[in-house]
Amino acid sequence: MNPFHSNLCSALTLAVSLMGCGGASGTTPSPAPVAPASATNADIAVETVAAHNAWRTLVGVPNIAWSNTLAATAQAYADHLKATNNCAMVHSGAAGLGENLYWASGLMYGNGTTAPNPKTPTQVVDAWASEKANYTYASNSCAAGKVCGHYTQLVWANTTQVGCGHASCSATDNSSVWVCNYAPPGNYVGQKPY
Repeated sequence: MNPFHSNLCSALTLAVSLMGCGGASGTTPSPAPVAPASATNADIAVETVAAHNAWRTLVGVPNIAWSNTLAATAQAYADHLKATNNCAMVHSGAAGLGENLYWASGLMYGNGTTAPNPKTPTQVVDAWASEKANYTYASNSCAAGKVCGHYTQLVWANTTQVGCGHASCSATDNSSVWVCNYAPPGNYVGQKPY
């Protein structure tokens, strides 16, 4: 089992709390192309890799590549979360893989109705990357009471591949969940990401 640092991986990111946040010191990479609502899997792969690599470039680590195998694993788990937990975020515990989860609520209106709140791969990756503001490289730690493990996984220097999947959840709340798997995994205790 991968020895994840409890401070880096114990909390899960809720989209509502992250949207609109930027990187530390106002540093935000150039935006990647935004996939349209009718994007193909290839479009999603290209945008996901570009979004990851924009953040990785900022810290001087090598680019990552898309893995169809990791994407299939991530999609299967996103579908599992939809079918069994109504997209409640619970890590899969998949051996030998890093994993980031993202959940987005549907849009809620004053009359009690909801509508889908689709997210692009860039928005999902940028939400994880916003945790950079909570990470201190010198001490390799998160700020007290904050989460930064999603950020450290996406910039982990030894990670070379990513694959993601997503699922639309209950029609009653229009939420969605994203899963990205990483190989080799990051967030090893006592190791800095780069």
